[in-house]
Amino acid sequence: MRLQWRSLFVSSILCLSVSGKKDAPSVKITKFDDFIPRNLNYFDDSDVLLLEDSVDHNVYRSDDAGESWNMVEGVPKGKLYELVMHPLDNKRAYIIMEGKNHWRTSDRGTTWEKFHTDAPATMLRPRGEALVFHAGDPDRIIFNGMDCSGIFCEELAMYTTNGFSKDTKFLRSDVTNCHWAKSSPLFTTGNKDMDANRIICVAKGRFSPWPKDYRLLISDNFFASGDGLQEFEPKLEAGRTVKGIVNMAIVTKYLVVAASADGTDEMALYISDDTIRWHRAVFPHDHKLTEAAYTILESTNYSIQVDVMSGSPVNPMGVLFSSNSNGTYFQRNIEHTNRNEWGMVDFEKISGIQGIVLVNVVENFEEVEKSRKAKKIKSQISFDDGRTFQGLTCDKKDLHLHSVTDLSNSGRVFSSPAPGLVMGIGNTGDDLTSYKKGNLYVSDDAGLTWREGLKGPHKYEFGDQGSILVAIADEPTDKFQYSLNHGKDWNSVDIGEKIKPVQLTTTLDSTSLKFLLEAIEPHGKANSAGYIIAIDFDDMHEAKCTADDIEKWSARVDKDNEPTCLMGHTQSYNRRKADADCFMKNEFEDPVAETSNCECTEDDFECDYNFVRSSDRKECKLDGNLILPEGACKGGSDETFLGSSGWRLIPGNTCKRTSGAQRDDLQEHSCKNTGGEHNPSSGKIENTQKVFPGNNFKNKVYLERTDVSTGSDETVLVRTEKGVFISHDHGKNWKQIFKDKAITAIYPHQHFKDVVYFLTPTNKVYYSTERGENIRSFKAPQPPNIEGYPVMNFHWKHKDWIIWTGAKDCSSKEGCHSVASISKDRGDEWKTLQRYVRRCEFIKEDKRLYLTPPSEIGKETKDPEKLIYCEVREKEKNTKVDNPWQLVASDNFFDEEPRVHFTNVVDFATMSEFIVVATKDEAHQTLRVNASVDGTTFAAAHFPHGFEVPHQEGYTVLDSSTHSVFLHVTVNNEKSLEYGSIIKSNSNGTSYVLSLSAVDRDSVGYVDFEKTLGLEGVAMVNVVANYNSKNYAKEGKQSKTMITHNDGAEWDLLSPPKVDTDGKKFDCKGDINKCSLNIHGYTERENKAHTYSSSSATAFMFGTGSVGEYLTKDADTFMTSDGGITWKSVKKGKYMWEYGDQGSILVIVKDGGSTNIIYYSLDEGDTWEEYKFSDAEIEIKDLTTVPSDNSRNFLIWGSKNGELVTVNLDFTGLTNEQCKLDEDDVDEGDYYLWTPRHPKQDSECLFGHISQYHRKKPTSNCFNGRMIPSLHDIARNCTCTRRDFECDFNYERQQDGSCKLVPGVDPPDHALTCLADPSQIEYYSATGYRRIPTTTCQGGTEMDKSTPHPCPGHGDSFHEKHGPSGAAIFFAVVIPIVVATGVGYWVWRNWGSKFGQIRLGEQSSFNSDAPYIKYPVLVVAGVVAVVQALPLLAVSLWRSASSAIGRGSSRRFTTRDSFARGRGDYAIVDEDEGELLGDESDEEV
Repeated sequence: MRLQWRSLFVSSILCLSVSGKKDAPSVKITKFDDFIPRNLNYFDDSDVLLLEDSVDHNVYRSDDAGESWNMVEGVPKGKLYELVMHPLDNKRAYIIMEGKNHWRTSDRGTTWEKFHTDAPATMLRPRGEALVFHAGDPDRIIFNGMDCSGIFCEELAMYTTNGFSKDTKFLRSDVTNCHWAKSSPLFTTGNKDMDANRIICVAKGRFSPWPKDYRLLISDNFFASGDGLQEFEPKLEAGRTVKGIVNMAIVTKYLVVAASADGTDEMALYISDDTIRWHRAVFPHDHKLTEAAYTILESTNYSIQVDVMSGSPVNPMGVLFSSNSNGTYFQRNIEHTNRNEWGMVDFEKISGIQGIVLVNVVENFEEVEKSRKAKKIKSQISFDDGRTFQGLTCDKKDLHLHSVTDLSNSGRVFSSPAPGLVMGIGNTGDDLTSYKKGNLYVSDDAGLTWREGLKGPHKYEFGDQGSILVAIADEPTDKFQYSLNHGKDWNSVDIGEKIKPVQLTTTLDSTSLKFLLEAIEPHGKANSAGYIIAIDFDDMHEAKCTADDIEKWSARVDKDNEPTCLMGHTQSYNRRKADADCFMKNEFEDPVAETSNCECTEDDFECDYNFVRSSDRKECKLDGNLILPEGACKGGSDETFLGSSGWRLIPGNTCKRTSGAQRDDLQEHSCKNTGGEHNPSSGKIENTQKVFPGNNFKNKVYLERTDVSTGSDETVLVRTEKGVFISHDHGKNWKQIFKDKAITAIYPHQHFKDVVYFLTPTNKVYYSTERGENIRSFKAPQPPNIEGYPVMNFHWKHKDWIIWTGAKDCSSKEGCHSVASISKDRGDEWKTLQRYVRRCEFIKEDKRLYLTPPSEIGKETKDPEKLIYCEVREKEKNTKVDNPWQLVASDNFFDEEPRVHFTNVVDFATMSEFIVVATKDEAHQTLRVNASVDGTTFAAAHFPHGFEVPHQEGYTVLDSSTHSVFLHVTVNNEKSLEYGSIIKSNSNGTSYVLSLSAVDRDSVGYVDFEKTLGLEGVAMVNVVANYNSKNYAKEGKQSKTMITHNDGAEWDLLSPPKVDTDGKKFDCKGDINKCSLNIHGYTERENKAHTYSSSSATAFMFGTGSVGEYLTKDADTFMTSDGGITWKSVKKGKYMWEYGDQGSILVIVKDGGSTNIIYYSLDEGDTWEEYKFSDAEIEIKDLTTVPSDNSRNFLIWGSKNGELVTVNLDFTGLTNEQCKLDEDDVDEGDYYLWTPRHPKQDSECLFGHISQYHRKKPTSNCFNGRMIPSLHDIARNCTCTRRDFECDFNYERQQDGSCKLVPGVDPPDHALTCLADPSQIEYYSATGYRRIPTTTCQGGTEMDKSTPHPCPGHGDSFHEKHGPSGAAIFFAVVIPIVVATGVGYWVWRNWGSKFGQIRLGEQSSFNSDAPYIKYPVLVVAGVVAVVQALPLLAVSLWRSASSAIGRGSSRRFTTRDSFARGRGDYAIVDEDEGELLGDESDEEV
């Protein structure tokens, strides 16, 4: 009833008597009693407006400049989602509804027509982004929608080329942002057809839904899918596409694309002015772009303006840069600009006038940076496009104005299309004071001079091309003021009712005599009524201005008031004289600038492509390859040609050429000098040797760059007893830092690779955010703890958030205890979290938009970024008796009492999809495990029948990379005779099956188990072959190596090479049981950081071992290049190995003893070359390279004559030719496609599909350089075979390969899966088999399927056979359901990657898993996860961390990401003490 009444009479209208007077404007008030109007919009060049009722979700229209309002007719009521105005057609608007039917008008809202889309508008992005318009054709529109037909919502795009006169067509799914290439009138591809049809989208990765893999895609035929999608990725880098695309935007005539990468907050900007040629924006070396730290400002048609944050984000400032005309190079305009924490910058170009810019700068920037003092802000103006700046003045006093960071009205802050008229709120004096103390100031010469207009802060607006200025006090008031002489004099008008102004506005071009004031009731409460107040000056003067009332005003003048030139011309306008008694009355006619061309000067030229300004800005120097004209240099390097002088006239510049030589005249160049500084390849390996003081290398840390990082340094840090040393060129040159300062540990930031911390014995902490340069310091609340607990924990998103665990009360009788504190500003301020702690840790719960359930769209959810877990003593005292550890959690930094999750905690950790907590069960003398998929709700984990873990024995979590947890359960814990069984979970950890028995482990919990990085489902173990021998204790362990190619479903012995390195057969006879290859495993590895494989060298593995029945102590070196199917002998004896340039360079060096020779291979290990790196032999301690294995430099660490030595091995001299990769025709370039397979299958199917990986051709003499995507394609899915299945819960594998139910137990009840998924229609009886979680096979031999049964309530649908997904069938549910929202990604990110420690940053096996398997299956697991028997992540007991506080050589890690500095396959914390839970003294019990 209320809606019907309001549709007839929406409000009361008051017409004031002043409307009939000739000396005052008319005022009409419309009051909306039930809502406050929002999103007020003009149809340009008209008096027609639309607004939204955000309470009842309707649209209102006025056709008389806001004097009267009515609800739009013909549109369903109460369904509005958003109102969108067509930005390029002033008669069109769109009402986007909540469903699939929407409404459009093409006559400014007089009539409305319905149009249909196949999906509703997206709610996963900010309002206003549902429609994207074409700048050349108003009928071409992209519609951004979302598909919520599944459990979660996915974004998609549709399009129309007929203005929605017909239904939309599908464009593409899995996109987050789509634009027409021609989204700006100034932008063009240079091709008519491409201008019309080209669309650019940011899309999810081919095999990954995560932002780090987002791609930029282009299509010229609407992503037509006749023979597959018609799309391509542009090569943003030279010869390379770029992943991690964050966003894109059209800025005047430029397309700007931003990219990011894991491990850094640095971003890269790629610019194109035609979508064909791309280049990365280059900034001065002392500035880089970081996430949420740069703002693209209003730009010109010849330059991009960017403000880059400098200093702390808490009190931010910036540096303003302008680009050359193609956006390639940026130069600094002005420093210390004022910006706020949301990225808003005090910057505005004066409307309609080229070259005039207003900015605010921070005068006391040094105080702000050092001591966080309040900013002293000053206003500056430039009249030459930012080349020079000067202060503002009013009555010879400095004037300062509030700008964008303190916005009080809509639209531009200072100016409008009214020529030369500028207003602002501010004050005179030394610097800017508060807004409330400000006054209104006016300038009618574009900011050159100012006068005070009105006292106090006001909202203001321009009308009639500047003839009318209107202002209203920014406080509850019943009047407004206006001026008709450029602000010299002001008149007051009573409104007739006291209101609080919200917004004062007029038509977009400021040519109208009518204004609109939006307001609310003066009390400003939540239920305030809203007002629209129409102000009309049309009655005040009947005269229209004549020629005598007009003046010619020059937009830019010099000190002598003469017009100045910019972009080759002067600029002037005709405008009304300030004191003329008339109105322009040129309604909806935009002011037109008059220009006059000037003679060309130096300022009209810029550096040509691939040239940069010299430091004195007088020359343009070559910085890249010189562009050759057609046919140049065909006859050889002795020829010459005419090419660029380095200068070019700025595109769009209209200056007049003078006679004589020109700056951009072509110059003669030699064909020998077509590039910048360039060193041809020498064809040789170089080495550089350095000597260090000290006896041992204590810490070795790499700070590796990411794909988007600027620069090319390879930074290494090393600590010895004598100091800390840094190298930025991979060990060629070193310098000592912290001379005469005691540094006890180096802590690289786990999540931001440029950041590193240096600990001292005191509370003084040094750090660098710039890769070891510009070192600063802070004081921690206490010195580092001495109990061996991790000292620092870093936040996964906020670079400056730190948890510090320090030692307190060490001089007391009770002794030291550890206290955890948090800083959110990188050590400036601290807050105590918990006392008597063992560990505190940020817990990541990253919820991605595309994983948002439809029911949760738009709802407020708690911010997970503050979630912290701590292990604390139950009582605040040091005693262990009756004082167990508790696991407590807080999501508000412990401002309130924390939640106690568990008592009697052994430890907790996160791994892949789970957070897992181990506690002691005193009653049963065993360990209990609880797991959570959301960080809040925990459920008990259950293991296969017969597996109980006495707490004095324990178990070790091995891996969770393929959406299954591999858990080693100790069976025998006798010293030197330890072994156990590996059990494996299903895809959500709800059930475990036996994978392999008698797997070797050592006394501290390390297990001979290792995944092959970068290759799905391949792992190697060592088993104790004689574990059931009667004489086992006397015989000792007799080990054999086994490998799986299907994620633990089957294990086989390693096939030995046919011959050794001498070409001789091995001295063993018999079948493979008597003559197999056996490799020394993880338990025997002196440096636990080393791994068999590398994620960037797919399917390559090295190992040392022997050929025979069992593993022997004598070892030779072997390798495989096909994932362990075939092996070849490399060298006699034991060698260390490293991978370089993504596996195109293989290097080995003798392990143990002294040598001066390394061997290297450039052809996948087929042949090996010898290189002598020193005249004298060096005792080898280690061989390293960057954690990603993508460098062509290596470091040997060793000692010679009692001195510590490093030797840099530089392979860059072998070639300077970068490999060429064409994804559309790989074989034509320098790569070939390699396909993994199962050794027992004839087909190339593995895990239900055929994968193809890029590999550099051994015959190509080139280098990989930038990381190439290892996975090229999933050629196709395969039909299912036996190897796509494993034994189901409570079933065991038999010798013949079949699966048999464990005696005495019941089969799992698959009917319970119907509870996990209410939409599931059917389930299958248990067969003894379940799909391997990573398989994608379809049809064929589906061993998990038997007799189908309908789920309750789905009897009718059952016959239509709409079964559940393959993954959902196997979830045996025993306890309440917990649905995971994006949990897989949350913990995957925290599992970490190689973020710094040399080889202690080895790639985690989860990160290195094949993307096609890693992501889609992970999402499925997260979607249908049911917590019944979740896997256990066993964590060590945090005993000793000597190296972290300088008391020994072992290195301490946290269990989550920092262990990636150690080894990705284990969640082991200590290098010397393992992940064996329960391996502790009973006094703690």
